[in-house]
Amino acid sequence: MKVGCIGLGDIAQKAYLPVLGGLPGVELHLQTRTPATLARVADGLHLPARRRHEDLDSLLAQDLDAAFVHAPTTAHPAIVTRLLEAGVPTYVDKPLAYRLAESERLVTLAEQRGVSLAVGFNRRHAPGYTQCADHPRELILMQKNRVGLPEEPRTMILDDFIHVVDTLRFLVPGPVDDVTVRARLQDGLLHHVVLQLAGEGFTALGVMNRLSGSAEEILEVSGQDTKRQVVNLAEVVDHKGQPTVRRRGDWVPVARQRGIEQAVLAFLDAVRAGAVLSARDALATHELCERVVRAVQERDAGTGAA
Repeated sequence: MKVGCIGLGDIAQKAYLPVLGGLPGVELHLQTRTPATLARVADGLHLPARRRHEDLDSLLAQDLDAAFVHAPTTAHPAIVTRLLEAGVPTYVDKPLAYRLAESERLVTLAEQRGVSLAVGFNRRHAPGYTQCADHPRELILMQKNRVGLPEEPRTMILDDFIHVVDTLRFLVPGPVDDVTVRARLQDGLLHHVVLQLAGEGFTALGVMNRLSGSAEEILEVSGQDTKRQVVNLAEVVDHKGQPTVRRRGDWVPVARQRGIEQAVLAFLDAVRAGAVLSARDALATHELCERVVRAVQERDAGTGAA
């Protein structure tokens, strides 16, 4: 099975290549326009010269069975379009694009061509979070905070807060009939954003603070007299009377803890089986993110801050 990896930045090197590089039966091909990075990463994986590519044309000439796209978000639309038009099942790191119209175009193109398109929402596969899907969920609270990183709203929401948005969508137990957004901006930079989703019998809150005291990710789901908490995707705490703690095993790879290994295997298994994966549900997350961006921009335009 010939698999291409396009873009060899931090997320590819830390999360995806350790998985792809160790899979039996996978002939891995790398592509980046930076020769030094290509040589260093390919040398580390002991890949021969024929599996190293400095341009997309060379990679596509290999008759790929699947491709993973980890290039910068601005490059996603052009790269994914080329892959889909070539009939290559494609897994792309979130988001599909910064603009909703481009994301919609890519999803429609994949459907028209009958080609798999998957978006890398790895938290849907993370063991701690999948355990929360089996827990009572009257109240859902997710925080994903960072230190000293206020950012332009669209970039922050589509590159980072999108994980919070998608996780809430994954976990809400029913249809959402109310969406509320609050945010604080200063000098055009987004300091924090809060998204509330509500429906019959549940409320879900997503929070991102880019001026927090620490970098952290905490998920809590609770029902009557019971709560499950996941801290930094590694520690699961059940609260029902006395809390019980389950920690990630010492030898569990980070890629498995974060759901990346499971997402990669699920995608490749579908490709092998000839199943066509749709990104239509992932598009719904992009649509909700666009709604958050517009709400933040409207508040900023109306009041200077919200």
